[in-house]
Amino acid sequence: MDDRSWSARAHQYSMYGFTDLPSVERRGTVVLTHGEGPYVFDTEGRKWLDSNSGLWNMVAGFDHPGLTLAAKAQYDRFPGYHAFFGRMSDQTVMLSEKLVEVSPFERGKVFYTNSGSEANDTMVKMLWFLHRAEGKPERRKILTRWNAYHGVTAVSASMTGKPYNEVFGLPMDGFIHLTCPHYWREGNPGESEAEFVQRLARELETVIADEGADTIAGFFAEPVQGAGGVIPPVNGYFQAIAPILKRHDIPLIADEVITGFGRTGNTWGCQTYDFVPDAIISSKNLTAGFFPMGAVILGPELSDRLDAAIAPIEEFPHGFTASGHPVGCAIALKAIDVVMNEGLAENVVRGAPRLEAGLRQIMQRHENIGELRGVGYMWALEAVRDVETKEPFPGSLSISERIANTCTDMGLICRPLGQSIVLCPPFILTDAQMDEMLEKLDGALTKVFAEVR
Repeated sequence: MDDRSWSARAHQYSMYGFTDLPSVERRGTVVLTHGEGPYVFDTEGRKWLDSNSGLWNMVAGFDHPGLTLAAKAQYDRFPGYHAFFGRMSDQTVMLSEKLVEVSPFERGKVFYTNSGSEANDTMVKMLWFLHRAEGKPERRKILTRWNAYHGVTAVSASMTGKPYNEVFGLPMDGFIHLTCPHYWREGNPGESEAEFVQRLARELETVIADEGADTIAGFFAEPVQGAGGVIPPVNGYFQAIAPILKRHDIPLIADEVITGFGRTGNTWGCQTYDFVPDAIISSKNLTAGFFPMGAVILGPELSDRLDAAIAPIEEFPHGFTASGHPVGCAIALKAIDVVMNEGLAENVVRGAPRLEAGLRQIMQRHENIGELRGVGYMWALEAVRDVETKEPFPGSLSISERIANTCTDMGLICRPLGQSIVLCPPFILTDAQMDEMLEKLDGALTKVFAEVR
């Protein structure tokens, strides 16, 4: 008999990205129909608490009425337009004003994309354009870090410090990855945190000297490496590297696709870690996941330099059909208001210590958790075979996938990353829902670790 189940139809006609295919083959595809608060429901009526906020982004939950009404109102008023040829919607103008207002910059300009990947790609093109216009066309190399994630376009994937991009023949030439600022994993035996920071600063100086400062276009960094497994920087990291970049006239770009708009407990991750970048990349929380949108927010110096570079040719020849889409901008304006003025940002500040304490208790109960790391509402527990040596489980065990699948069986969605389990719940999470999340995670860990011992 022909299988016409939702799962079978999904498998027959859909190509999966970033999906563990053996798990799908064994378990089938979960086809979702709707959400309520932090919960999602599938075609069979099953219910999950989504502790991944969709993909980091559904910070107001899945049915926020204000966001839905903002979208409906704008669709009724003006359902679509572009931002080319000296024309853009009033919503686009208002959002640009708002983004500069809430940024750490005294003034600046905004360029819109459809995603964080496109925003990072655009920022690279801006830097290449700028340096070429300033008579330095050789300034094209891009510095990032291992374990960084900056997107999936050819350029942003080249910036991403993940080995899986090798299957595409990436990174392209000129994309250089420095040491990940993860002290627990990357620190040398007997090396203090301060010594680790100084080693990374020396590495940056060495790379700049070896490559030539006049060949480097910019340095991109997530304040917290998200898809690398929630890796906060070691203390003092940005304070050590920012002056080096400044001295060599290398712009520092903060990729705030995940950390922006409250995830770390501040509006921006750069505020949490006390540095001011030259530009910010935003997406995800920008629209609370209700519309695909990304933005490049330029600080005053880069804004002025790009204006001067554009003037001789009278245009910046880059953009997307849906850049600055009026519906997306209306949603973003409402999302910013919801996060900043309806108590969601305060929820993160209030709930983060409780979340950390609950996760720390779980860590103490399980001898196979090697590290708990995170900030605000983004945390990871890293599984290890041996805590003392930090020896990971064999890759053949797919330990994080097993944990995530077991969580799913218990009604909890979380994300496997490497050998870590990541939690980045919506900002609307209640104390009772947080307890539910922690209880189900604890149960899944108990079950999986008993199976693999």
